[in-house]
Amino acid sequence: DGSSNYYVNVINDKSKYIYIMNHPLAANGMAQAPAWGSAAANTNYANTGTAVEYTKSLSNGVYQTATQGTLQLAYDKFINPEEVDVSLILTGDHSIAIQQYVIDNICEARKDCVAFISPAKANCVNNIGEETSDIIDYKNSLGRSSSYVVMDSTWKYQFDKYNNVYRWVPMNGDIAGLCVRTDYQRDPWFSPAGFNRGQIKNAVKLGWNPTKANRDDLYKNGINPIVTFPGEGTVLFGDKTLLAKPSAFDRINVRRLFIVLEKAIARAARYSLFEFNDEFTRSQFVSLIEPYLRDVKGRRGIYDFKVVCDSTNNTPEVIDRNEFIGDIYIKPARSINFIQLNFIAVRTGVSFEEIVGKF
Repeated sequence: DGSSNYYVNVINDKSKYIYIMNHPLAANGMAQAPAWGSAAANTNYANTGTAVEYTKSLSNGVYQTATQGTLQLAYDKFINPEEVDVSLILTGDHSIAIQQYVIDNICEARKDCVAFISPAKANCVNNIGEETSDIIDYKNSLGRSSSYVVMDSTWKYQFDKYNNVYRWVPMNGDIAGLCVRTDYQRDPWFSPAGFNRGQIKNAVKLGWNPTKANRDDLYKNGINPIVTFPGEGTVLFGDKTLLAKPSAFDRINVRRLFIVLEKAIARAARYSLFEFNDEFTRSQFVSLIEPYLRDVKGRRGIYDFKVVCDSTNNTPEVIDRNEFIGDIYIKPARSINFIQLNFIAVRTGVSFEEIVGKF
């Protein structure tokens, strides 16, 4: 197939257990001591006798845990939106300080990506009876109200096939994965929660499975519960962001919808830079944006929209400042978070037309 068949390359590239390092300079004990790697043709070898194990150890390495500063420097690689295009930022099991740093210096600064965070392991694993209050306290300690943050409720127990052990893992990576799968199967403006798109994979068990009362308390605080339903799997059962005030942006799908729209429209708007701010350029801008928004509307992302880019918002004062203004009004599609079913028993002789809407 064209790949190398040199044994060193084959073993080092494909073996999970063996790594070949440098050989000794000579093969001692042989009738002739050619250098390693020499051709075996026309070379006579004596009986080498008892095999001697040859080992070589690594040196100068340091086993060390990354410091807070090191982690912050690593996340700094995502600061510049012009260099790195990223939509989802995972925080793993990092501390509150790192989570705050990611929110303040990356997500809130860029305004085109979402951070995913989980509570501390001690809040939700083997913390019987205190899970709800401790997780809410953790969220309050975070001290952030932002539509660019999504918080889940627990950790999961899963098998680590690379080390052949079971381990506890924070679930912010799973929630980000649900968003990716939603992007792939549908669109970013669909909610990643629920039984259709919110199924969690590879979970042996949860650190804590909240009851309905627990879920209500968590959801009021912007924390998305993860729940295992018997026979139905483990499901993300909420789609809120950590925005505290009531807003369309307190839902994941709306925030991600606007991230997609803002990125796409901003790229299109760049082609108006350094053109004249006249009726032709403004009409050209509108003709670029409206078909895209109609497509998003057809794919159920928005209910309606309106693009305004004319002399009403591009006044002579705006033109004299060398500016260009386009106003895009969006009615985002909303996900269903609560279902109310009303069952009414009526008398046999009653017409349904007479009673519908009366109860």
